[in-house]
Amino acid sequence: MAECHSDQAAGLRRLFCREQTRIVTFAAGSVGVGKSILVANLAASLARQGKEVLVLDENTKNNVASCYGALARHDLLQVINREKVLAEVLLTVAPGVSVLPAARAVKKLGKLSPRQQNALLETITGMERSASVILVDASLDHPLGFSPLGLAAHDTVIVLSASSASITDAYALIKKVSLGYARKDFRILVNKVRGSDEAVAIHGNIAKLTHSRGLARLEYSGFVPLDEQLRQASRLCQPVEGLFPDAPAAKAYRTIGSNLLNWPLPGESMGGVGGIEQFVQQLLHLSQHIDPIAIYA
Repeated sequence: MAECHSDQAAGLRRLFCREQTRIVTFAAGSVGVGKSILVANLAASLARQGKEVLVLDENTKNNVASCYGALARHDLLQVINREKVLAEVLLTVAPGVSVLPAARAVKKLGKLSPRQQNALLETITGMERSASVILVDASLDHPLGFSPLGLAAHDTVIVLSASSASITDAYALIKKVSLGYARKDFRILVNKVRGSDEAVAIHGNIAKLTHSRGLARLEYSGFVPLDEQLRQASRLCQPVEGLFPDAPAAKAYRTIGSNLLNWPLPGESMGGVGGIEQFVQQLLHLSQHIDPIAIYA
């Protein structure tokens, strides 16, 4: 009897201490800012901090799977269509890190039948190994003008570099999403910079501009420095933390990951699976009702 009560107590502790899945989308205004490499390395860093990480990847080329030397042969759309089972599509690229290729599925979200919508909901919420963090590597060329995953996620991080073109393109993206979809909160992560002073200055300038024009509030979320060891690890298709844990970039990813885990979450009363379910339902709702004309106007 004592053993039975002990098992019940352990089960209750697991139920009530279960953390809500955190969902963060990474987007960019242009190619070349290193977004996918950043997401791949951040996922590895979070996994080393004990988190189970799922990457939803909207990209077909130079995607997160390729950053680990893996090949994405299938897509979530095939699971939705009952052509494949999830195990055939989901890639385990490192301990604690899985990648779910979703480029084709995301482009079809607005046209899914009720049966396909139910299949998507069952697939994501029914995954055997529940992710504590979901990172979305958003595509630049979504037919709606911006990934609905970026609208449904808890946080949307805009990745930009120090180049003037990258900053201009990031501002343009924030402007069109703010005006087209009424999204008013973003996070800024500055990649490929010389140091924190440069990153803070870049954030300050773009945040001041967006605020003065009433577009959005931009929270600073850190930076990743230019690092030859990161480039070397990327050429070897390995996370920098695994090869060079003391590299400046590896330390930056650890800091970003630790901070990300402490970002405020909406709906604190929502728990675990419920959080993911609400995310998928909101994603489907947005995809079915968004008018892409507004964002291109």
